Amino acid sequence: MNKKILEIKWQRLVYKGETCSRCEDTERELNKAVSFLTRFFTPIGIEIILKKEEISLSEFEKDPLKSNEILINNIPIENYLSGKIGQSPCCSVCGPSQCRTLEINGKVYETITADIIIKAAFLAVSQLFERIKGIKDI
Repeated sequence: MNKKILEIKWQRLVYKGETCSRCEDTERELNKAVSFLTRFFTPIGIEIILKKEEISLSEFEKDPLKSNEILINNIPIENYLSGKIGQSPCCSVCGPSQCRTLEINGKVYETITADIIIKAAFLAVSQLFERIKGIKDI
């Protein structure tokens, strides 16, 4: 069996070594989700790769919605979940900029929770398997 890759990329503002509490909470949730996904998917040949990237203050000021963004296989998490992004005031690290939120089924999340990440990852994995030749014949 060929090994499949599920890449999860998360980016957030880091300024003077600090990030906002929203991103800190998301990072905790992301680590929980990746731990679960690794235990679940490794035995069936799917490798989970987590990439955490820092956004500079100047990058954040140009596009605050890039902070606290999660991509799975280069697709924004909201695309898997029929969600949409929004924004709301955050904290001193973020200054006057409004930070990213995620709305799913009418509920707004400032912190992206492990269950949301896991649901999106399962949908991404289903897309991986749909690409295998002949899967529709099974």
